[in-house]
Amino acid sequence: MVHTDKEKYTEVLSTSLAYLENIGFENIKADAEGYETPKSYLKKGSDINITPDIVAEKEGRKHYFELSLKSDKTRLLKSKWLFLNTLSAMRSARFKIITTRGHYKFTNEMLEDINLTDKKLIKL
Repeated sequence: MVHTDKEKYTEVLSTSLAYLENIGFENIKADAEGYETPKSYLKKGSDINITPDIVAEKEGRKHYFELSLKSDKTRLLKSKWLFLNTLSAMRSARFKIITTRGHYKFTNEMLEDINLTDKKLIKL
């Protein structure tokens, strides 16, 4: 999710965090109250910071999670997803997208646009 949408979707973020805790993820970092903030990456040549929505570990492997919710800033969201996908591939980690009802079509269209159709969605 884009940083400007964080206030709008805090409930979805907390639901996602509870879900991940219930299925056994540990060392969860998220930009939410009570959690440590994940590491941010600065886009070279601009002042844009890219921060994963959720970073967690399970069975010794790091997972990057992105919340896919409807947004007006699709170009920024696509570049963020491509960056996180590349980062996770370089670090032998996993990149997964979490979405909720009402956002499935938007998410699938975005994934098709950037050729990431192999990603399985976590539907809450």
